[in-house]
Amino acid sequence: MTTIGRARVGMSGWRYPPWRGVFYPKDLPQRRELEFASRAVATIELNGSFYSLQKPAYYAQWHQETPDDFAFSVKGSRYITHILRLRDIEQPIANFFASGIANLGEKLGPFLWQLPPTTRYDPGLLDAFLSLLPKDADAATALAERHDDKVKGRAAVSYAPSRPLRHALEVRHDSFVDPSFVALLRRHGVAFVVADTGDRWPEFEDLTADFVYVRLHGASELYASGYSDAELERWADRIDRWRRGEETPRPRRITDEAGPRAAARDVFCYFDNTAKEFAPRNAQHLARLLEAAR
Repeated sequence: MTTIGRARVGMSGWRYPPWRGVFYPKDLPQRRELEFASRAVATIELNGSFYSLQKPAYYAQWHQETPDDFAFSVKGSRYITHILRLRDIEQPIANFFASGIANLGEKLGPFLWQLPPTTRYDPGLLDAFLSLLPKDADAATALAERHDDKVKGRAAVSYAPSRPLRHALEVRHDSFVDPSFVALLRRHGVAFVVADTGDRWPEFEDLTADFVYVRLHGASELYASGYSDAELERWADRIDRWRRGEETPRPRRITDEAGPRAAARDVFCYFDNTAKEFAPRNAQHLARLLEAAR
């Protein structure tokens, strides 16, 4: 029997006014939107964590409102990636991991770290950052325990039980189109984010970890345009190959070297074309295509 990884498809966030009365029923209270969305898709990318440290009670509530088999990806803090630009981040990263994320428990999926378009590839700086990322729950707990007073009295530090943690990196500067960057990600086991950005930023599909992370920002207009049936079928084919441990035919890679061998890979795919009502519809359609391809 062929081994196949788990492909989860969802959206980046869930609170968007254009979805109300279209994806969400007109009479659905806003406080029940996550409950509704989490039963329509298998995963959601939490992006509030990018803008500010969330509270442990929020993460606990999100855990409670979603099905047992649901998964959240958590977007890393912009204070770390965009303001400090990966410099002097030892304390902020401890505070981030102590901010309540542990309360997601078994529903915690990958961490997404997004670098701004103005950040250039600096091998030493990036290596230091990737070295700080906890690779398992025990390391995350130890890191979170080093938090300071910024989260004192509102911290959650226990990531038990012990299990591996996953990280993905999205870059937006052409200087990252460098084989040494791919080698660095592979050494740390961090996934290179396959991002569809309408050719605005680097779009490659080097496999660098035991899973694949995909962000679909819009077929033509960033954050706003939807995907046609034909485009979704092409993405379904790519994701189906990745979850079977394969690469796509003639993959667009930064490096000539194929990714690490794998019998199967999990895939997390998020639609970030959320400015209109397309994301939930596209996510559900792609999930149906992948189910039919099993």
